[in-house]
Amino acid sequence: MDTVELLVHPVRLRIVHALSGGRVVTTGQLVARMPDVSKATVYRHVGLLAEAGIIEVAGEQRVRGFVERSYRLHRDRASIPADRVATASPDELRAAFATAMATLIAEFDGYLDGGAADPVADLVGFRQHAIWLSDEERADLVEAMRAALVTRIGNPPAPGRRPHLLSPILFPVAGD
Repeated sequence: MDTVELLVHPVRLRIVHALSGGRVVTTGQLVARMPDVSKATVYRHVGLLAEAGIIEVAGEQRVRGFVERSYRLHRDRASIPADRVATASPDELRAAFATAMATLIAEFDGYLDGGAADPVADLVGFRQHAIWLSDEERADLVEAMRAALVTRIGNPPAPGRRPHLLSPILFPVAGD
């Protein structure tokens, strides 16, 4: 299974999100984080990601007679290379976009259902802005966004930090 097939799945993408920031997480913690997904499904997808080398076993401990594994993400292996995106068919791109949107919805539902949601205090935003850009302006905008994000993407978990999901989406609007 190639990287696209592995990552273009809502459960596997949510597992990747859960392991971001250098976190080490047990399968049990993943199951607790995704109450809408069966335990067997989480275990199956963790196995697929581990087999592909996208995640790896970070440790093992015995818990009530069973071995509980904790996992960490290989961040460099958890993205789809630009050359693979360039060769993707329209149907593959649609499937990837649909997966991204389904994952966003599932993660947002988890946030709202977690009991401590405060969209105003948490600065939750999901606005859309139609902007007119030349090719150069678009490239400048993307570079400025990357520069702003790159300084924070590698932040590890720490006291006072909570994970956030940021999903910039940019594409030309059809017809113009």
